[in-house]
Amino acid sequence: MFESLTSKLSDVFARLRGKGALNEEDVTAGLREVRLALLEADVNYKVVKELVARIKERAIGEHVIDSLTPGQQLIKIVRDELAETMGAERATLSLDRRPAVILFVGLQGSGKTTTAAKLAQHLKKDGRKPVLAAADIHRPAAVDQLKSLGADLEIPVVFEPDAKPAEIARQAVDWAETNLHDVVLVDTAGRLQIDDEMMTEVADVHRAVEPSEVLFVADAMTGQEAVNVAAAFNERLGLTGIVLTKTDGDARGGAALSIRHVCGQPIKYVGTGEKIDGLEPFHPQRMADRILGMGDVLTLIEQAEATLDQDKAEEMVKRIRKNRFTLQDFMEQLEEMRKLGPVSQILEKLPSMARGKVAKGAVVGDEEAEIRRTLAVLRSMTVQERLNPSIIGGSRKKRIARGSGTKVRDVNHVLARFEEAKRALKWVGGRRGKSPSPLDAFGGS
Repeated sequence: MFESLTSKLSDVFARLRGKGALNEEDVTAGLREVRLALLEADVNYKVVKELVARIKERAIGEHVIDSLTPGQQLIKIVRDELAETMGAERATLSLDRRPAVILFVGLQGSGKTTTAAKLAQHLKKDGRKPVLAAADIHRPAAVDQLKSLGADLEIPVVFEPDAKPAEIARQAVDWAETNLHDVVLVDTAGRLQIDDEMMTEVADVHRAVEPSEVLFVADAMTGQEAVNVAAAFNERLGLTGIVLTKTDGDARGGAALSIRHVCGQPIKYVGTGEKIDGLEPFHPQRMADRILGMGDVLTLIEQAEATLDQDKAEEMVKRIRKNRFTLQDFMEQLEEMRKLGPVSQILEKLPSMARGKVAKGAVVGDEEAEIRRTLAVLRSMTVQERLNPSIIGGSRKKRIARGSGTKVRDVNHVLARFEEAKRALKWVGGRRGKSPSPLDAFGGS
């Protein structure tokens, strides 16, 4: 998401930064291009009009023209106003009640069921005791899908055959009170478009459980249509927040920049993939940084701290410093890195300059295919080969290539990358005790 918008805004600001001084015409011309880039990204035209007006007012009012670094000053103003448009500060869930009830609403296909399970898992990691309510009785297999997700996550799912959605939701709340669970997440049915039957059913569920949170789940791929539907749900139910799904696709980003302004409710989470841990809290300021090519390193660090095995990382540092880094370690580092998600998502969170450097020096072409191929080669080796790569001769390479579905040249490539990574990690690990990262391991020199 935002790739096209980021590219166009980066071009605009690169030209402005190249000027030693800015006059009002420069600012006006630059903001005209910003306006066009936002409209092409499917941002609501009223939002664009107000956003550009605020930026222009501040740009001239804060004497950007007289600044020693006018281009940077203007970028800062754009960043601040983008963040303000998306909500300024992180909006958290209201979970003070026991049990707190979170109601998920939205159209069919937006990802409500998966999002309910993802958020349940997220809350479980935070020490909560969630329970899921399968109140979507219309979509085929919706109940089975939620039960399957709940079983995988070891989170209970409440469902009563032949009961109405409002009754199922109420039973889930009663079950939570009896069994001392503190959050109930209610999955509801959607339709292909808004209709009275769907709205009446969801309103009945709302009255039955009086939710603390009413989250509208929107498919980011639908752009402005998601904004219009959110406004309709907000008018009928009174939303408290938005969850944008499928933000890892090729959505242009207009919904993220428009939805809070149009319906008055904040984005609280964004879905970043199909995996159950593909849900991130939404930080407006960090998203503004990503849009402007500044990256989102804070989110990447938080994901690494929550996902990666810290004890394993510390042990890895010791091995590197003793020059004992093996192919086994290399494989484990790649597997650890994959826990953070697809490489493309990791690169999205790096600043544009660093992203270009990593892409040029480490990941060429299809990053995911490169890692899959590398792991296939490593997993086809015996433990003895991974611990002692020097024994891998011609016949072993042929066997490894057959076992991994690759060619001998791919095996040679992996061995060469390993040697590069080994040298790089030794250098990185020796710099003032800095801990090497999975990206360092895969990146080579």
